[in-house]
Amino acid sequence: MSGRELFCQPRRVRRGAALTLVFAGLLVTGAATGAFPDPGQGDRKTTGGAPRAAAGHEDVTRAAAEAMADGKSPMEAAERAVSRSGDRWAAVYSEGEYQEFEEALDGQYTGVGLWARRERSGRIEVTRVQAGSPAATAGIRKGDGLRSVDGSDVDGRPVTDVVSLLRGDATDARAGTTVTLGLERGTRAWTETLRRALLSTDSVTVRKLSAGITVIKVSAFTRGSGELVRDAVRQAPADAGIVLDLRGNSGGLVGEAVTAASAFLDGGLVATYDVDGVQRALHADPGGDTARPLVALVDGGTMSAAEMLTGALQDRGRAVVLGSRTFGKGSIQMPTRLPDGSVAELTVGHYRTPSGHTVDGRGITPDLEVGTEALERAETVLSGLGDPS
Repeated sequence: MSGRELFCQPRRVRRGAALTLVFAGLLVTGAATGAFPDPGQGDRKTTGGAPRAAAGHEDVTRAAAEAMADGKSPMEAAERAVSRSGDRWAAVYSEGEYQEFEEALDGQYTGVGLWARRERSGRIEVTRVQAGSPAATAGIRKGDGLRSVDGSDVDGRPVTDVVSLLRGDATDARAGTTVTLGLERGTRAWTETLRRALLSTDSVTVRKLSAGITVIKVSAFTRGSGELVRDAVRQAPADAGIVLDLRGNSGGLVGEAVTAASAFLDGGLVATYDVDGVQRALHADPGGDTARPLVALVDGGTMSAAEMLTGALQDRGRAVVLGSRTFGKGSIQMPTRLPDGSVAELTVGHYRTPSGHTVDGRGITPDLEVGTEALERAETVLSGLGDPS
């Protein structure tokens, strides 16, 4: 098992809607960024481009305000109200946690720039150091052993816990805060105190396989990722296919997923969605590459915006989808700021694929179920030597 600081989700993430970033914050910023059409039509009130809060949000906000007036924790009161709502994607985040999500959507994270894995012995080993990061500046290298974080022994601990310590999730640690690492390299053991920094991530990576096949890996739909996918398609060899690898993609900005869809579609429907019962649609831009052979790879970690993109490519016959059933997160959350600065998110709607299929709770079934050999099978399909059906 391995981990990286960006993808270590804060403690509340595991319980709520931000298992994925897909619609987190988007109903507030969508009208301005183009992620959604302006929802403020008819009898629906808007404030700064956001739709009117649903009754569930009003209940949570009221509970938080009453708790604050009584000298109690607004966040804890909001969590209790969310728990009573029966909304399985609902969640409450501290101000610091929510800021982390906003940074992640910008393709940034706060940390020291380490990737790590746990060996069978339980030893935590550094597997990669981000260039220019605090860890790189301190001289930490791939292969170094990580023995402790701020005095806590990490041997045998899950990598997610170790990464959470590096990021300082328990204290909502921000850039500039310090973390002390216990390290080893061969017979040498030493400690290093680093200052966390705001670091950039590479959400889109491109590589070439044999026969000129281009693999475009999208780990999350952060700002600018859709255009990076478009650029990769334009630069791919004209006589070879493309593998769009969405395995482990936790979602992101819907507008970026639509831009990515526009790289492969010549306009047309990407998805429909509703917010508090009001129907809307998302469309691709015209002019995408509709001729080049395309395979999309998915798995159980393919979520939300990535599922929306997969559904559009599959329903419209643009891609052969290989892998395993996707996660099944097709609901829309709207954030509400609470009196103490924390944020509550409750579900206000769902999206559907162009054929009208609901993703939430069901996921997307690939055209061809494959396991670890997915990339090899994709090469076969693209080469025309295999039967994609």
